[in-house]
Amino acid sequence: MGHASIGNEYTRAVADYVSKLQYEDVPADVLHRLKLLVLDSLGCALYSANLQWSRILQDTLRAVDTSEVATIIGTSRRSSAPHAALINGTHIQGFELDDVHRQGVLHVGAVTLPALLAATDIHRGGLSGRDFLAAALAGYEVGPRVGICMGQEHVGQGWHSGATVGVFAGAAAASRAMDLTPEQTVHALGIAGTQSAGLMAAQFGAMVKRMHAGRSSQSGLYGALLAANGFTGIIDVFEAPYGGFCTTFSRSTDRFDLEELRKGFGSVYQTKRIALKFYSCVGSNHTTLDAVRAIRERRPFEIAELDKIVVHGSQVTVDHVGWEYRPEGLTSAQLNLPYCVATLLLDGDVFVDQFKDELVADPERMQLLKKVTVLHDPAITAQGSNFRHKVRVEVHLKDGSVHHEEREAPRGSEKSFASDEDIFDKFRKLSAKVLPAGHQQQLIDAVMNLERLPDARQLTALLSVH
Repeated sequence: MGHASIGNEYTRAVADYVSKLQYEDVPADVLHRLKLLVLDSLGCALYSANLQWSRILQDTLRAVDTSEVATIIGTSRRSSAPHAALINGTHIQGFELDDVHRQGVLHVGAVTLPALLAATDIHRGGLSGRDFLAAALAGYEVGPRVGICMGQEHVGQGWHSGATVGVFAGAAAASRAMDLTPEQTVHALGIAGTQSAGLMAAQFGAMVKRMHAGRSSQSGLYGALLAANGFTGIIDVFEAPYGGFCTTFSRSTDRFDLEELRKGFGSVYQTKRIALKFYSCVGSNHTTLDAVRAIRERRPFEIAELDKIVVHGSQVTVDHVGWEYRPEGLTSAQLNLPYCVATLLLDGDVFVDQFKDELVADPERMQLLKKVTVLHDPAITAQGSNFRHKVRVEVHLKDGSVHHEEREAPRGSEKSFASDEDIFDKFRKLSAKVLPAGHQQQLIDAVMNLERLPDARQLTALLSVH
């Protein structure tokens, strides 16, 4: 590999970890958490399968691809492996309900699982449940590390990290599923990395934001498929001083930290730091919603009593979700903090039924959200990316009282992770429209006992809906 021995030690370290990862080496608590995360992503995909953007994507690709080798979650359709990855990633990310690694700024399941499920369906010898879990873990560990390496400034300068960083999670999972050598995995990462793309402006109402994760996972799958057949990629994809992933996607070299790419492999599990969502909106909104709920539980108040709500947060929170709301579609509603606070106050929840096209410009919401202000707190920003969701919330009532609540992380986060039953309940709620109760339970059992499956296609078969 030419200069590889001195020029790609970080890329090589990632490839070595991925290719050598064994189910038996993973602690039981990490495996249990991984299964819950997988189940949560599958629930999100099942819910999203019949949403408008999902249907458009399915129909568009079906018109040009008649292959039937890979499962499309929540439908009776099948497709080619790359198109299944594209569609399934769109399904998982379809309604802002999937997981998030806060520091890595990444929806991990949405970029890892589509490539892995597609690789499972086309695996010649049949991928065992144990190897499926090892491959999933490879993606869940690598993706967040790349995100941490890049830092939150990556998103701050306008890149959508799920679409850019996510290619490496997809490549890692697919490479491990296909049992690639360390050398082949280096190339898979290098092929995936050069396909990175995704613009953050997609959050302002565009359907294409939903597709970013699927496109990213698809790129990772292409990396593994091509590398397996000897196709070569950028062997120093992370390190290259000109045109490498890190140097190109960061404005300056002090904005990324290559050491984060390999830090703690096998001892620190980023999988345990992935949070789940119990609100159907972008993760940056959840701490504020929890804070408002807590204040309202202590001091119940009617809308008529409210003067204003002031949210103090990081610069990323202000830029990402604190913008002046424009009713331009469901995506803009789900990503806007004032809209989501107004929704919580009016409906008492911010889940799937609270987001409908007819509510995007709802006069009651439009009036109420004007009472919510999001302000930058430099002290929170100074605490770094680990605290980017931290908020101080003030609820000012017309009687002159001011009620305060500070939240660093939301429920479902690594600091207050949900119970198994909470996650099963969310899965059932999300999949209820497409699966009968018995089928739901079969899927829960299959995921929670994946290590017992001789062939993981037993899982993908359960993701079809007939």
